[in-house]
Amino acid sequence: MKAAVLYDNQDIRYEDIPNPVPQEGEVLVSIRKSGLCGSDIPRLLHSGAHFYPIILGHEFSGEIVEIGKRVTTRKVGDRIACAPLVPNFEAPESKMGNYALGKGYSFIGSRRQGGLAEYVAIPAENGIVLPDVVSFTQGAFFEPLTVSLHALNIMQFRGGSTTAITGMGTIGLLALQAVKALGAERVVVFDIDEKRLQHAAEYGADLCLNTQEDGFLEKALEFSGGRGYEVCLETGGVPFTEILCLKLASPKGFVMYVGTPHVPLTLKPDEFELINRKELLVSGSWMNYSAPFPGKEWDLAARFFSTGKIAVKNLIDREIPLSEAPQALRDLAEPGKVNGKILFTF
Repeated sequence: MKAAVLYDNQDIRYEDIPNPVPQEGEVLVSIRKSGLCGSDIPRLLHSGAHFYPIILGHEFSGEIVEIGKRVTTRKVGDRIACAPLVPNFEAPESKMGNYALGKGYSFIGSRRQGGLAEYVAIPAENGIVLPDVVSFTQGAFFEPLTVSLHALNIMQFRGGSTTAITGMGTIGLLALQAVKALGAERVVVFDIDEKRLQHAAEYGADLCLNTQEDGFLEKALEFSGGRGYEVCLETGGVPFTEILCLKLASPKGFVMYVGTPHVPLTLKPDEFELINRKELLVSGSWMNYSAPFPGKEWDLAARFFSTGKIAVKNLIDREIPLSEAPQALRDLAEPGKVNGKILFTF
């Protein structure tokens, strides 16, 4: 089969390798759509892979073409999205339903071979059967959408909440649509990219603010009636927006950190004191799983896509054949060259 194999930092090769064989409890998936995640960039560009050679890709959809022994819950012909976490079900946290917090897990496309290939073998329970009305393109967005839904699940998000979201990348734009679908009131979003803010407006944001413009914070607080926002979702993973969420939050507000940080964060005393003085609830969200595995997030993603509540067209930078993976890697290394999801087609 053809695959895009990462051999070293910034060294990806499109080549022939042997087809995987499904083991007991596994299914063989013929990939239809496979996306590059923001978390793949450090693996591709900054020596962040766990080992080499590795086939990345954990945001993919496809069709089951073969099943291994003792597989009874999936069948040949099932159209699936991938839930990439392979839990260690014996870990104490996993036994409590906290699968992503349990020690010893594996991960498709990171700790084991993934979906930037024509075929991949995965545990049967990691193949989430797609409703008939859900496309393979939508299926490739199940994983990032459920990241947003997991954060909202942790905070027990309720309709009617005033909401602020920082960062209008893939996760932020999906989170925006999710909170709108769940009945959020007065959603304000923040980014430095005008194109992303335009997409956010199209997806229902009530106010879109560029944080590079003077007075943006005052405008945001005025829009909230001066009180601030009951829910603040941080999806950018940068210090500026991590601190901004503390400023935007209302008294008794909930600040949820979703974005993965890559540089140190330093809080000044008056910034940290916002947590005290406003009695904020501050939490983090890791991956996208709950009990029973893989969790209600994945059921809700299927429902949202089936009913048209989540759109992905504006989230895609390009759809290209897998053979163009080396060029896509070069574009990722050039700041500003890629604006959205790179989706490989098969």
